[in-house]
Amino acid sequence: QTDGQTEVVNRTLGTLLRAIISENLNNWEECLPFVEFAYNRSVHSTTGFSPFEIVYGFNPLTPMDLLSLPMSERLNLDGKKKAEYVRTLHEKVGANIEKKIQQYTRQANKGKKKVTFEPGDWV
Repeated sequence: QTDGQTEVVNRTLGTLLRAIISENLNNWEECLPFVEFAYNRSVHSTTGFSPFEIVYGFNPLTPMDLLSLPMSERLNLDGKKKAEYVRTLHEKVGANIEKKIQQYTRQANKGKKKVTFEPGDWV
């Protein structure tokens, strides 16, 4: 048994793998690290951040990032500032998740009548 989020991640990883491996189904294990990297570096709509950035406080560089070699302010922060950035980032992620929950709740409750039950009511 798994939770719903694990099933969503597994389904997404499966979709990404199918897009990469095409007809050669024997090499999916070789492609998995690249698919995992892409998934962990992509911004998720619920949190507004990538899973990697939520955990480590920055996104890892890709070959495309190395072309211009930008010096990101976040990469040069000392440890204390980095910890503060990650704490703030986690607060933002929490707020983004809460917004999505409220959005999903409004959508799910749209058109439904609110019913209040009192002790002794038959339900």
